[in-house]
Amino acid sequence: MTRPEPTYTIDQLENEPVANFRSFSRDDATRLGEIALGVIREWERNLAVDVHIGDELAYRAQLGSTGQGNANVIQGKILVVKKLGHSSLLARFKKEADPSIADGLDDSYKFWGGSIPIFVDGEMVGSISTSGEPDVVDHEAAAEAVRRYLAEAAS
Repeated sequence: MTRPEPTYTIDQLENEPVANFRSFSRDDATRLGEIALGVIREWERNLAVDVHIGDELAYRAQLGSTGQGNANVIQGKILVVKKLGHSSLLARFKKEADPSIADGLDDSYKFWGGSIPIFVDGEMVGSISTSGEPDVVDHEAAAEAVRRYLAEAAS
């Protein structure tokens, strides 16, 4: 089912649920990736999804026409998430409002939506990231996967 492209505000992004868990193992990363894969298929999107624990890739799926180029973009989005501690889409919006937040960062940092940090007890331990569509769509798919994962974990 095709979805309209979402719109966001800084306030909305700052108030999204945080992916904060009691623990996050490779099995958890795989489950989160599987949920993201389901969202991508359900929404008929052309996306790659990666779930990282620390610097290590724990899950990857590349659908449609996605490939290594998307994996490279995801790496740049993850750099932004690690640097700022919040979603790469929020980082893009903040950078648009104040370009100085990118001072000293090279072009390997991708201020494009689609990467969301994963926390364990408030400490960043990984990320879920997507690439392949407009960055607001990338973000929407990753955020929906996190929402569904949180709901599943709570049940």
